[in-house]
Amino acid sequence: MTLPAVSDPLPLVESEGDRVIRVAGTRVTLETLVGAFKRGATPEEIAQDFSALSLADVYAVITYYLRHGSEVDEYMERRASEHGELRREIEGRPGYGEFRERLLARIRNAGPGAA
Repeated sequence: MTLPAVSDPLPLVESEGDRVIRVAGTRVTLETLVGAFKRGATPEEIAQDFSALSLADVYAVITYYLRHGSEVDEYMERRASEHGELRREIEGRPGYGEFRERLLARIRNAGPGAA
């Protein structure tokens, strides 16, 4: 018996003006999935934690990461830098400190288990 050579498409899509890569058909980002894998989660644990992901898609993305690690790491570093820039911009807005303190006070006053 011979099996046909089949290459399934990679289940990743670019969105938001090609800035964010997600697992096709989900809102799970590439950095979320790869981050979980880098922290030691197994493909089975990742699929279980994200019900929108099939185990086959998790394995496909991890395989892609293992084959193209430097490009994926570069993408993830660029995204982290963008997140940092956005955070600094938001924190620099007038009134941010007061707004943040009001939100934290609400959380403290709501008591345990409210968040």
